[in-house]
Amino acid sequence: MVALWWLNALRMKSKVVAILETRTGAHLAELVARRGGVPMLAPALEEVPDVDPQAVLSMLERWRIEPFKICIFQTGVGTRALFSATDSANLTPQLKEFLAASMIVVRGPKPVGELNARDIRIDIRAASPFTTDTVLTALAGIAVRDCSVLVQRFGATNQALTAALEARGATVHEIATYRWALPADTQPLVELLDALRQGRVDAVVFTSAVQMHNLYAVAQRGGNAAHLAGHLNRSVVASIGPVCSRALRDYGVTPTLEADPPKLGPLLSALELALSAA
Repeated sequence: MVALWWLNALRMKSKVVAILETRTGAHLAELVARRGGVPMLAPALEEVPDVDPQAVLSMLERWRIEPFKICIFQTGVGTRALFSATDSANLTPQLKEFLAASMIVVRGPKPVGELNARDIRIDIRAASPFTTDTVLTALAGIAVRDCSVLVQRFGATNQALTAALEARGATVHEIATYRWALPADTQPLVELLDALRQGRVDAVVFTSAVQMHNLYAVAQRGGNAAHLAGHLNRSVVASIGPVCSRALRDYGVTPTLEADPPKLGPLLSALELALSAA
């Protein structure tokens, strides 16, 4: 046990690892520290509840008149926010009744947990890596023409999902449950940008596409956006999965590694190997 711990410590010893994750950032930082790394926490994302009670009421009224054949839940936090809103309005029994008559589709494991907690039947689960493409693949054999589809929106409109379903003849209605925003305190991001400029960061861990968007936005404020990709590409860039990697490439950043499957465990293991070879 001692020898194994020492080997793990050696793999990240003295390596500075920037972590942009918010909710599980402290946990990820602890895992990096256990392996001898030096975590630099710079939360790049805040999930702001954004459920309009009137929009929920309008959705339920529409549902009664024109039932949604398919309901797609994309995130755990959004699913929880929707049920919290119906709880506050004493409308959860009505929502559950409507859901029981619909086909329930989930994008990943987090909404599964939230729906299970509410005793909601799940009909279709998208395959790993839990992307829009895998949701569409899961729905490929389902007739959607002239059907109404409800989509639980995550931090932004999923334009690709909506466009693909509408191209097949569906009518798509999104219900907003939360939105993505910059953290109230962006100073850690400013300090990260400065450390990247000075070459003091060995690795940067991205666990969502929006983290790159927000890091770029902060760099724009400081007039350093043009150099951000170059600074990041000097470091080991760890991506949680294909959606995140696509966003990084859109900004000119080349991921050094991508977790497979897209979870923190495989991400951390791949990061260990990359840093031990660096």
